[in-house]
Amino acid sequence: MSTDKISEYLEQFSKARDSIIGQLRRTIVGQSDVIEQIMAAIFTRGHCLLVGVPGLAKTLMVSSIAQILDVPFKRIQFTPDLMPSDITGTTILDESSGKREFRFVKGPIFSSIVLADEINRTPPKTQAALLQAMQERQVTVGQETYNLPEPFFVIATQNPIEQEGTYPLPEAQLDRFMFNIKVDYPSYNEERQIIDFATTDEVAEITRVLSGRAILNMQKLVRSVPVGDFVKEYVTKLVRATRPRDPSAPEFVKRMVDWGAGPRAGIFLVQGARAMAAMDGRFSVAIDDVKKVAIPVLRHRVSTNFQAQAEGKSSEDVIQNLLDTVMPPEIGKYDKKKK
Repeated sequence: MSTDKISEYLEQFSKARDSIIGQLRRTIVGQSDVIEQIMAAIFTRGHCLLVGVPGLAKTLMVSSIAQILDVPFKRIQFTPDLMPSDITGTTILDESSGKREFRFVKGPIFSSIVLADEINRTPPKTQAALLQAMQERQVTVGQETYNLPEPFFVIATQNPIEQEGTYPLPEAQLDRFMFNIKVDYPSYNEERQIIDFATTDEVAEITRVLSGRAILNMQKLVRSVPVGDFVKEYVTKLVRATRPRDPSAPEFVKRMVDWGAGPRAGIFLVQGARAMAAMDGRFSVAIDDVKKVAIPVLRHRVSTNFQAQAEGKSSEDVIQNLLDTVMPPEIGKYDKKKK
């Protein structure tokens, strides 16, 4: 594919992004960073976890996105009595055809967009039903393995303030999520606008913008955006600096971090940066694109210790310090290699 053709597709990609945001603005006020990160995950085949207190329109945001994208959508309300088969599906004895035979009935996981609402309210046994689906995009029931539809992505929500009756996600489950997205309170003007929206009788109509085939094409387009060696070098340095036992780790990481990010974090940083560049209509990835996705990618992959708590530092503070400390490599030496 020629550079001119890719540039043309990227321009169309950017316009599609603007159309999606325009439709979302009919129901969602503010939360620009959250929307951008969700779209970046969708266009890179990633999954995301939305974390915020109740009443911040997390579920409304996901359901609105599902209305804009012309793909199947299922919402699963996670509760303590939810079973794995309630998610994946179950095998039943069917006698409707005149003979008795076992038939697999697909669960809600067989959809393109799956909203796992309040995912931490169900036990780990049920949470684990998502592991294979999120990684291999397959579901195994008994001796049979079924492929999930394409595109496929899980968007989960979680309330950070509720402790009783919740089951914290295991690290293996958290690592399946590309982004851990923090949904914060709206500003004063945004909250005033929300109240205006809620007290009007008008019902916002949302128009579908992208089909499933268009999403797959855009995912393919994002994967074609080139990433320079200096960006890959920066990502490698950044990820390794989160590990307290790595020689390159700064002193504050060794003091305040128990364990850092794995290689999957570097892959997601590059993929997220590609999506940010593509949504801006650019044919190259910049260091700033990596920094834009660094906190949502690393937030749930950097575990701080008691020393960090004593100093009032969160994993976000540590990551921000790393972004200020880890310097990008010199572009010049990569230019010399090309010569």
